[in-house]
Amino acid sequence: MNKIISLDEAVDKVKDGDTVMVGGFLGVGTPERLIDALIAKGARDLTLICNDTAFIDRGVGKMVVARLFKKIIASHIGTNKETGRQMLAGETEVELVPQGTLIERVRAGGFGLGGVLTRTGLGTEVANGKQIVQVDGEDYLLETPLRADVALLFAQKVDTEGNMSFHGATRNFNVYMGAAARISIVEAKEIIREGFMDPDQVVVPGVFIKYIVDGGAL
Repeated sequence: MNKIISLDEAVDKVKDGDTVMVGGFLGVGTPERLIDALIAKGARDLTLICNDTAFIDRGVGKMVVARLFKKIIASHIGTNKETGRQMLAGETEVELVPQGTLIERVRAGGFGLGGVLTRTGLGTEVANGKQIVQVDGEDYLLETPLRADVALLFAQKVDTEGNMSFHGATRNFNVYMGAAARISIVEAKEIIREGFMDPDQVVVPGVFIKYIVDGGAL
């Protein structure tokens, strides 16, 4: 199967109303070409799952400014004043999730788990409406899995089978999101032929990746 597709073909996989996971941490390891193409397409009423909303001029923050989202699920929004403005104005729903809990919920969604138990958030607003499970006399919050229609990811090197290799901190949420989405698309800084990637460099196996976009022009 040829997994390499164009930017236009990639963003056509995202439909209005979809839930979209986007890799990155403050714009580091974010698929910028895919984001720009999605903004140009004018997708609407999306739900975003990401670590943060980056900055107004970088990463998913550009999509916030373009009003692509009806809901955002993230660990923090403090670096993007437009996200905060939309939340306070009631224009965009924002669900804040502790960072460790957020990535565990994504991992649970990707690997078929029914949820994760954590003590983080007990006794705070995070616990409102959530089931409390007792284990060995200790209370834990049951945090449910997160899944998406589409995951938009970034990797430094990707072979034609979709095996992904990263540089430094760019791996962040990109490692788990591909498994938690129905369609996973990776923007590759460099695409190499199958069989030419050192197996020790493979961080995410290609079985989780459905499509590849060339991001080398950035």
